[in-house]
Amino acid sequence: MTAPRKRRVVLLGSTGSIGTSALKVARELPEQIEIVALAASGNIEKLAAQARATGVRHVALFDTTQEAALRALLPSDVKIHMGSEGLDELATLGGADIVLIAIVGTAGLHPALAAIEAGKDLAIASKEILVMAGEVITAAARRRGVKLLPVDSEHNAIFQCLDGHRGGESEVARLVLTASGGPFRQLPAGQLASVTPQQALQHPTWNMGPKITIDCATLFNKGLEMIEARWLFDIGMERIEVVVHPQSIIHSMVEFIDGSVLAQLSRPDMCFPIQYALTWPNRVRGGLQPLDFPTLATLEFEAARDVDFPALGLARRAGVAGGTLPAVFNAANEVAVAAFRAGQIPFPGIWQCVAAVMDGHRSQSSSTLEAVVSADQWARQAAAGFCANHD
Repeated sequence: MTAPRKRRVVLLGSTGSIGTSALKVARELPEQIEIVALAASGNIEKLAAQARATGVRHVALFDTTQEAALRALLPSDVKIHMGSEGLDELATLGGADIVLIAIVGTAGLHPALAAIEAGKDLAIASKEILVMAGEVITAAARRRGVKLLPVDSEHNAIFQCLDGHRGGESEVARLVLTASGGPFRQLPAGQLASVTPQQALQHPTWNMGPKITIDCATLFNKGLEMIEARWLFDIGMERIEVVVHPQSIIHSMVEFIDGSVLAQLSRPDMCFPIQYALTWPNRVRGGLQPLDFPTLATLEFEAARDVDFPALGLARRAGVAGGTLPAVFNAANEVAVAAFRAGQIPFPGIWQCVAAVMDGHRSQSSSTLEAVVSADQWARQAAAGFCANHD
């Protein structure tokens, strides 16, 4: 048996939680993974430390005002790429095999398309890419013959369950995404209006960035994942469901038409899906700790509280309608989460904002990037107006 080929990885979003975990995986697997370029938004001290530790010769910084400060922290032979153009340059870097996009928000959309057009496989940790522009991204990937590898634990779990399955989509009855339920899983609906951003940031099982953590508290994270799954696995929204699983051990499941269910289990550690995405189609032995089944005690499941947390219904509505409505759903949520963190709106104001903005949008075809970006910008303005005028 021949050794797996080393994957040369461009990491966009290296200073966030996903990027930090990806670098940990790479350190554990130096024979299989080589980080060749790093990009960050504005944390220049952490970016410079990562560049020195990995020995990369290319870094990108989205915040163009800090170029001189970053240069002072880096060896002279490291090339700095700046702004959105810098992200595109790294995404198309010669010699790289795969681009891992872990940029929160919409900034990863252009480099994702650039990577695909350059023939690079794409490891996707940013939900917004497929939620906003799933039609554009998947069409480009098919045309260029590149692989879309999910890094989200839920989609990576489904990818593993389907990997090697010969029957295709016609034998899949449904995809079941698991959700922890967040910090307010058992909180009475009448108390949701008084929760604080600090409380919303206390996730019970995962350690993630603030935006994603609050999305888990509202269940918008799971709504985004429903739309993402629709594109990743080419399956209708009516066959994508969510179940609450507080222990976060089962990361998602696939039910087949004969009633059999395959599930992927591991500790709630993002290094597991990252390692699988970066070493696929191989499995390699790394430094990750396997499950100790006798200590798990119980694995629980609950129905999601759709009425108290309307995000799932809004996501299903956006996914079924298609067009530019998913981009509007995503953009309005980003603005509303920021407004909640700033104390501008209460916790339920997040889904109230998204619903109002969706109601005011006339969906268009999402077959072009220009249409998607236009809808995104319109939704941000509309959401900002809603939050500014919220009582």
